[in-house]
Amino acid sequence: MFITLKPHKPHYENVPFEIPSSWEWTTINTISKSILYGVSESAKTNGKYRLLRITDIQNNSVQWDSVPYTDFDENKAKSYLLSDGDILFARTGATVGKSYLVQGLTEEAIYASYLIRVQTYDAVLPQYVKFYFESGYYWEQIEQGSVGVGQPNVNGTILGNLHVPIPPIHEQFRIVSELSKWMGIIDIIEMGKTDLQTIIKQVKSKILDLAIQGKLVAQDPSDEPASELLKRINPKAEFACDNGHYTQLPDGWTIAPMQILCSLIDGDKQNGIERVNLDVKYLRGERDAKTLTSGKYVATKSLLILVDGENSGEVFRTPIEGYQGSTFKQLFINENMNSRYVLQVINLHRRILRENKVGSAIPHLNKKLFKAIEVPIPPYKEQQRIVETINKVFMSLDLIMESL
Repeated sequence: MFITLKPHKPHYENVPFEIPSSWEWTTINTISKSILYGVSESAKTNGKYRLLRITDIQNNSVQWDSVPYTDFDENKAKSYLLSDGDILFARTGATVGKSYLVQGLTEEAIYASYLIRVQTYDAVLPQYVKFYFESGYYWEQIEQGSVGVGQPNVNGTILGNLHVPIPPIHEQFRIVSELSKWMGIIDIIEMGKTDLQTIIKQVKSKILDLAIQGKLVAQDPSDEPASELLKRINPKAEFACDNGHYTQLPDGWTIAPMQILCSLIDGDKQNGIERVNLDVKYLRGERDAKTLTSGKYVATKSLLILVDGENSGEVFRTPIEGYQGSTFKQLFINENMNSRYVLQVINLHRRILRENKVGSAIPHLNKKLFKAIEVPIPPYKEQQRIVETINKVFMSLDLIMESL
């Protein structure tokens, strides 16, 4: 079935933007022979039909082998069976507005209730509409039309009323062909970008690893040995020069547990003074934190280490004074150590700290493991040289990351 489009009027009112004279402004309703909600069915291990859900659609693709099944009424299923060229639209949740073009189906499948299916008339290529569903103008309309606070959604009526510019069918073919070519090139670039980002992360980790083995910068025999530095921190403590993890460290280096070098504490209790409640959201830039009149005081530029949540072990320096949130401990590094060197050692161990976090509903930093981290300690002046070298190399790597 073909649709008939009205002749184009280049200057009618409320036109979103000018289009060529052979094109036509219309709506999703006008170009669609069907806009239909999915079915409310339970997913099963076995069944007659695959049941495609929002969560099965990731990055414009579906791993059909992992899509569950359902046993839906055969008489009703015909209305919901998916075909190549169908466009599925997420109508609620975090992915509201995302779409998926069905292609290459190998078995019968229906779709779940949080999806809306759009089937276009023959005069409109579904591939063209799918590209439209990726455009900035489309997303502007979705943002304006979405309703709900806790759970934004876009219903079938809103979807159907979206404005869409439609070119002649032959031009649709040309547009789809050209966009497909460029999108393929962009995908290759994105893959290369992702690979390069992974390599840069690995390089940073390797640099830190070399640093704590004494292989990053040259040694200076005139530097005061680290053993003398540690005597000032704890005169009674005994320290090793090598162990099972760090063998053959350079002369002048030693090893000590993290608990000798730094401590995790709470701030001093204060009452009657209104201060910002410092929490992870505030420190990451979301300036909607509430104020309190009592709590554990934290001074400006204090080091705080995240002890709750998936990012346990991450360290922040607070930009303002305030009361310490429950998700943090203050991190105090002994003044005899270069604090930036210690922070790099913590950063190197973050993966281990995350993998060994404790807690059920909310993971917590494993403080016992943190305190037991064995820190290779170079002379103080070498700590400075290591940090300066790391900063210089990381700055270059970060410039590459920013340019991607």
